Amino acid sequence: MTASLKVAVTGASGFIGRHVLAELISQDISTIAITRDKARLVEFQDVDKVQIVESDFMNAGTQVFDDFGQPDVLLHLAWDGLPNYRSLHHFEQELPRQYQFLREIIAQGLKSLLVVGTCFEYGMQSGSLTEDTPALPDNPYGFAKDALHKQLIYLKQKIPFNLIWARLFYLYGEGQPASSLLPQLKKSVQDKEPEFNMSTGEQLRDYLPVEKVAHYLVALALKERDLGAINVCSGKPQSVRALVEGWIQENQWHINLNLGYYLYPDYEPLAFWGDRSKLLEVLE
Repeated sequence: MTASLKVAVTGASGFIGRHVLAELISQDISTIAITRDKARLVEFQDVDKVQIVESDFMNAGTQVFDDFGQPDVLLHLAWDGLPNYRSLHHFEQELPRQYQFLREIIAQGLKSLLVVGTCFEYGMQSGSLTEDTPALPDNPYGFAKDALHKQLIYLKQKIPFNLIWARLFYLYGEGQPASSLLPQLKKSVQDKEPEFNMSTGEQLRDYLPVEKVAHYLVALALKERDLGAINVCSGKPQSVRALVEGWIQENQWHINLNLGYYLYPDYEPLAFWGDRSKLLEVLE
């Protein structure tokens, strides 16, 4: 099925994108990596079956489907303005540009699309969240993602295409932005700081290593089916404190936790995680 398949990836040089490229390469799939800066993908430039296209998709030409190699599937990972979830940029600039690009490439021939969504579409709802849990976004980023999802659902009524809306929860791993939890902890250890400042860490979250997320995204995209919204998650609630303590133990780091230094974020509930029943059903 995948031998002659062509898969395009926007945001290919980003945190998730690089791991998605590695997953596609491991499966020997013809890949078009779309990035604004080829230099950020230098290690992929001589890889067989990987074509790197330097393009700002937001300003792509009128023949974007042709310019991107007429892919069978597009994994759309790109989104600007993060991690400032409360910026109005998400719906004032990003949402209309994202929709315009996706509408164009679909109208020009794209048949299957996977877009990454976010658990923030669920807003401040607590507990186990299923795909049937209503979207009640509480910040501009979650609102813009949910609005784009709804726009694409309406677009399908005019131009048929396969849509997978992959709602991501929390990720960690190599290449993560420096402002994220694990890179901050690593830096504190490297700087030989005696303590790591964090919240009390009792909030429950749903975490996956980025390599596993990339595996799930590629596996879903290769289905080339109209699957709708799917939670990409572990399905297991874990406290942030337990996660950090696990990293410290696993790496044999020597650092104390200064619990309660930070307040909890005001854009997420204290305890929520994803239900992964649909994910497992689709992939099995």
